[in-house]
Amino acid sequence: MPFFDTQSRDQLRAAYLEAWRKRRERLPMQPLEMQIADVIELHPEYQRALEDPDSVLDRDYSPEGGQSNPFLHMGLHLAVRDQLATDRPTGVRQAFDALVRKTGNAHDAEHELIECLAETLWEAQRSGLPPDEQAFLGRARQRAIK
Repeated sequence: MPFFDTQSRDQLRAAYLEAWRKRRERLPMQPLEMQIADVIELHPEYQRALEDPDSVLDRDYSPEGGQSNPFLHMGLHLAVRDQLATDRPTGVRQAFDALVRKTGNAHDAEHELIECLAETLWEAQRSGLPPDEQAFLGRARQRAIK
């Protein structure tokens, strides 16, 4: 999703708020806005905050404070969905299908892949190297068989 590469934190957050506003108001949406709104719809725990821009636009979410960053979480959903649409790395779609069978639904299976992706991104950030797609795929396959 090249769109996200060029956006500041505030612009990204505003895109989520706008997509959710348009969904609620049943306004026409661009394809990416529809994808964002679809993910937001799956997360009622974030919806109220997204309806109050002052509560989320400038907020720093701190893991140390036990705060989950809704924008990071939903962004990981979008990243996983992009990987599934392109089957990149090759085999991730098959691992996802196995996770759907294991968990019973696509949303929980996405959460499993999000955990794998988050760990892979954390390792890349720590090492200063690009994310290791094969390590990600290995984690996904491992979760599918556990």
